[in-house]
Amino acid sequence: MRRIKINLTLDAGVAETARSLGLNMSRLAEAAISEAAKVERNRLWRAENQAAIRAYSEEVAREGLPLAPFRGF
Repeated sequence: MRRIKINLTLDAGVAETARSLGLNMSRLAEAAISEAAKVERNRLWRAENQAAIRAYSEEVAREGLPLAPFRGF
C-alpha cells in the first residue's frame, strides 16, 4: 500500500501522552480513520438500501424464512 504524508492537528496533551508511551500516532490515526470510514460506509449502505431491507423483513415476518422447511436443526 502506498503511503502519503498529511498534516494532522492533535491536542498537545494527547500527543505528549502518546509520545511518552511510545505509541505510533500515524498508525493509530490510520486505524481510527479506517474504522470510521468502514462504519460510515456501512451506515450509508443501510440508508440507501433501507426500503429493500424493510421489504425483506416484512416478507420474512409474513412468510417465514426461505427454505425453512428444509433446515435440519
